[in-house]
Amino acid sequence: MDPLSEVLSLLKPRSYVSSGFDAGGDWAVRFSEMDAVIKCYAVISGGCWLVVEGETAPVRLTAGDCFVLPSGRPFRLASDLAAPPTDAKAIFPPINAGGVVTHNGGGGLFLVGSRFTISGGPTGLLLKMLPPIVHIRKEAEQTALRWSVERMRQELRDGQPGGFLIAQHLAHMMLVQALRLHLSHGLPEQPGWFAALADKQICAAMTAMHQDPAYRWTLQGLAGRAGMSRSSFAQKFREKAGETPMEYLTRWRMLLAADRLKNGSDPVSVISTSLGYESESAFSTAFKRIMGCSPRQYGRQGKSSGPVRQRAERQTSQLTRLVG
Repeated sequence: MDPLSEVLSLLKPRSYVSSGFDAGGDWAVRFSEMDAVIKCYAVISGGCWLVVEGETAPVRLTAGDCFVLPSGRPFRLASDLAAPPTDAKAIFPPINAGGVVTHNGGGGLFLVGSRFTISGGPTGLLLKMLPPIVHIRKEAEQTALRWSVERMRQELRDGQPGGFLIAQHLAHMMLVQALRLHLSHGLPEQPGWFAALADKQICAAMTAMHQDPAYRWTLQGLAGRAGMSRSSFAQKFREKAGETPMEYLTRWRMLLAADRLKNGSDPVSVISTSLGYESESAFSTAFKRIMGCSPRQYGRQGKSSGPVRQRAERQTSQLTRLVG
């Protein structure tokens, strides 16, 4: 798989609600912080403002725009930035309801969206690999995304048998298509994983690491995959990704190990060998440095939301420099 597909697969996003929002008049809705959640929305008609906590500038959304919020931060949607916000819980029904919510009579804005729970781990490191805001403006190359959005609008409005399941699959398509379009623009503002993927040379090296994480990669070998000299590659990789190629490779190996420890039954010795480590002790040292606990501790807690795994995810979030 390619790096984007692999990271999304490790996150294991599951759409637990898709709904439409039809608002009219002057309005503002405040959405609370939600851990381990990705939100994806598309504006069908009208327009509004998006304000995300921690981001300095509000974003103007118009018909045809799509946006993804992987950070789980609180945010606000509003027809007017001066309008007093209403808490979303007072407007939207329980999370399993779906359908279309009408606010203030509707007619001014219509958007569709989905919320994805993240069941993969460690969520802290994985979510930080995605940008805090992905804003896709209406453009000609959005044909596939617009098709998914329009189909979701129809399913939510019509309420036909099987519509809930169809909406879930369409939501996953919207998410991947939006992230793919964001990558195709190739101009992430900050160093990080997305900035690295947007660069064809660096992406080629990252793809090689993802396709064969157990291989004994060297800086020279990765530079060859990128079609660059060793020194130029090392400098460019750090500038784009925010860390060295070997640091990225180690971090990716630990993410793969964490997923297998949580969801599989392989012993640590098998996992370490399959990821290119000659000794279990070397693997365990690297795992503890990245994850904040030993592989066996993580594995024991991995199938629950125990304190060891929660602490590991907090430490991983602090350690990571992939803030793209």
